[in-house]
Amino acid sequence: MNEQMQFGGVYLPELLMAPIATLQKGWERYRSDSDFQEELSALFKDYAGRETPMTEVRRFSQAINGPRIFLKREDLLHTGAHKLNNALGQCLLAKRLGKSRIIAETGAGQHGVATATACAFLGLKCVVYMGKVDVERQSPNVSRMNLLGAEVIAVEKGAMTLKDAVNEALRDWSASYEDSHYCLGSALGPHPYPEMVASFQSIIGKEALIQIHEKIGGDPDLIVACVGGGSNAIGIFSSFIDRPKVALIGVEAGGKGDKLGEHAARFKGGRPGVLHGCYTYLLQDLDGQVVETHSISAGLDYPAVGPQHSELYTSGRAHYASVSDEEALAAFKLLSQTEGIIPALESSHALAYVMKVAHTFEKDKVILINLSGRGEKDLPQLIAKGVL
Repeated sequence: MNEQMQFGGVYLPELLMAPIATLQKGWERYRSDSDFQEELSALFKDYAGRETPMTEVRRFSQAINGPRIFLKREDLLHTGAHKLNNALGQCLLAKRLGKSRIIAETGAGQHGVATATACAFLGLKCVVYMGKVDVERQSPNVSRMNLLGAEVIAVEKGAMTLKDAVNEALRDWSASYEDSHYCLGSALGPHPYPEMVASFQSIIGKEALIQIHEKIGGDPDLIVACVGGGSNAIGIFSSFIDRPKVALIGVEAGGKGDKLGEHAARFKGGRPGVLHGCYTYLLQDLDGQVVETHSISAGLDYPAVGPQHSELYTSGRAHYASVSDEEALAAFKLLSQTEGIIPALESSHALAYVMKVAHTFEKDKVILINLSGRGEKDLPQLIAKGVL
């Protein structure tokens, strides 16, 4: 798919061309290196806790008059989300390339925690850029990063959210790439990041394909995942893209309204353009200026989407929907109360979409949801807002 993609590419200032070229060479060398892949597989198994389980949620399904529903439990991965798959992969690669310092950006904090965790384990210095707004609404993850030895830098520019954290991380990398690697947290940005992150996250889809066949003897009818940058979704989609009878749905943040600035639904309100090094769908005004976004979920609050999702959207292989803050919050509560599983607000968007469509499926159909993370990190924010 990558050779034919109309989206992606490398759109960077001259200052960043040297570090991205070095990374491209390193990735080309190690992506098929058996020693590297064996070491990463061992880390996944013995440190991260893979494979993650697959759970059928019967009471949740009954509550929404749905078919059989299974969750791929990335919430049970060490650190509480799928982000560790990518962080371990990139940090291990960086160490092979002789880098001693890791730069990361984070929105919901899960990628920051995952990167800080990987750095602690591998003996690397870690600096995490995080928008001031996200620092305040994801304070438990900030505390975790500090405990793990990372330096968390609050970004007070722009909207003080994920986009602005990426900007600052790129600035840092342009000045420090001799000894630093930028561990980008999702399947977006300039090549080779989308390909590299998707490769590390493809373990989700590889496991899910085997597990669902063990559970039901065949493919699911529908796979649903939330889409911020899109790494958890491309991870689980990867093993099913070439299985055309499996429908793929990515769920974006519908926020609090349909106007620009009230949501983060790129396929609903955006158009192709360039942001943070790649050509993809993004939210922009008529003058081409990137607009602010809104979501109850810090991890979905980003104006662009990974180029692989733009490709899947334009080809029609995957479809994309959005759900509102209120719908995501309702799903957050329902899964908690029917199954004893507290989902991340990001993952709750995928659950909320299924709540809306479940009644249209025959009872013997099967829906697989990627539960990309757990929701303890979101409780202080929700309690402060008075919604819990």
